[in-house]
Amino acid sequence: MKILFIHQNFPGQFKHLAPALSQLGHDVRALTMNDRRVPGIQSTKYSVKQSTSKTIFPLATDFETKLIRAEGCAQALKKLLESGFYPDLVIAHPGWGETMFLKDIFPNTKQLHFLEFYYNNTGGDVGFDPEFDNIYTDASFRVTVKNAHVLMALNDMDRAYAPTQWQKSRYPKAFHSKIDVIFDGINTSEVKPSTNFNRSQVSLKNANGQTRTLHEGDQVITFVNRNLEPYRGYHVFMRALPQILKKNPKAIVIIVGGDATSYGSAPPPGKTWKSVYLDEVKDRLDLSRVFFLGNLAYEHYLHVLRLSDCHVYLTYPFVLSWSCLEAMSMECVVVGSDTPPVAEVIEHGHNGLLVDFFDIEKLSDQITKVLVSPNDFLQMRKNARQTVVERYDLHAMSLPRQLAIVEEMLQESK
Repeated sequence: MKILFIHQNFPGQFKHLAPALSQLGHDVRALTMNDRRVPGIQSTKYSVKQSTSKTIFPLATDFETKLIRAEGCAQALKKLLESGFYPDLVIAHPGWGETMFLKDIFPNTKQLHFLEFYYNNTGGDVGFDPEFDNIYTDASFRVTVKNAHVLMALNDMDRAYAPTQWQKSRYPKAFHSKIDVIFDGINTSEVKPSTNFNRSQVSLKNANGQTRTLHEGDQVITFVNRNLEPYRGYHVFMRALPQILKKNPKAIVIIVGGDATSYGSAPPPGKTWKSVYLDEVKDRLDLSRVFFLGNLAYEHYLHVLRLSDCHVYLTYPFVLSWSCLEAMSMECVVVGSDTPPVAEVIEHGHNGLLVDFFDIEKLSDQITKVLVSPNDFLQMRKNARQTVVERYDLHAMSLPRQLAIVEEMLQESK
């Protein structure tokens, strides 16, 4: 049958589902804004005609951005229709507004949506961090408006799935009956610890620009984000580093992540969040023990996790990162923030450790316990991987459940 994926950065969260459907013999196509190609899937690139108006009413800015993208996507949808392609099912991420006019063009096509996040003024990322707490009246209005296009998508969708129970809970209850909870999936057969990984063959360049080869006696602390920014606790981690390194003289710190901003407010002009918080603490750090690796290829990122004696994962109450579960699948001891949805995955003392997001002293203490007494955490490492294998494995859990929903919807379309 005919299946169309819509995602501005395809394949995105559909990198396993789309190829699997193609391999099952379906006519799978994708509508996207990038030039990435996925084998077996015909991609159509769409573009937008304009940028957001400079003089627009401020509260309408976000919605206009979504409308501009929706219009560009709709023009590409019309061309697909004119070419004779009428999908039986559309699978989409509605977060960028791309599905707003989908029902106008394909009124009889069923829609399956990937639901990532619904904004609320309380209980989530907004207003969570006092350092960036700007929830006064107008900001509250902006948060409400950010959901306008999402509400349209919720009204149009036939079914959906969200990665965690907490992420599902953020959406209006009226739609919960249509939403399954399925994490994207971790390929645990690939994301696993290595029994013959040799640290002495690893060389890194530290923050002073010096190259250092790791030794078996080194205690490695890892911290990974797509981008180093407050939403993922980079500022908290950096402020804890002087204390962590002082307590653990054999420890080195490997930090993976880019300089851009994925979420939240931008840094001051001419700065990056990485530089802002490094500058704040660098006079109290031994920079020869701190390694910033930037963004890494996936296989190199996995090598970093294999080095880890203690992995730190901090986040606002927001979208759960793949890296948290990937670290657990690697049998890392994860010290995570006691924020949803992290607490949905990590049970403190069983498969990881939880600390208050803002408690620098507790974060330092927990990391130190892991480094000082590694044998005490051997079972925790095993439990961490077992959690991922049993609940989040790509091939045993996530992908079969996604495919089952697709099959049900395709049967209904016949």
